[in-house]
Amino acid sequence: MSVLDAFGLFAVTLCLICYTLEDKHPRYILGFAVGCVLGSIYGFLQGAWPFGLVEAIWTVVSTRRWLAARKTALI
Repeated sequence: MSVLDAFGLFAVTLCLICYTLEDKHPRYILGFAVGCVLGSIYGFLQGAWPFGLVEAIWTVVSTRRWLAARKTALI
């Protein structure tokens, strides 16, 4: 396994764990966003630019979800 493969595996695993725990606390939504940004970087580095692009979009979506959830949690 190359370093790039290990990086991709870490990114996808982080996404999976945080996605599973999103209902527990808004920080897991942020963790999912971080995993998405890492997955996007992995996709572009690997040469799979469509995957990188979709993960970048998921980063924006999940970051907006985190901001909304954080506001709700503070109220």
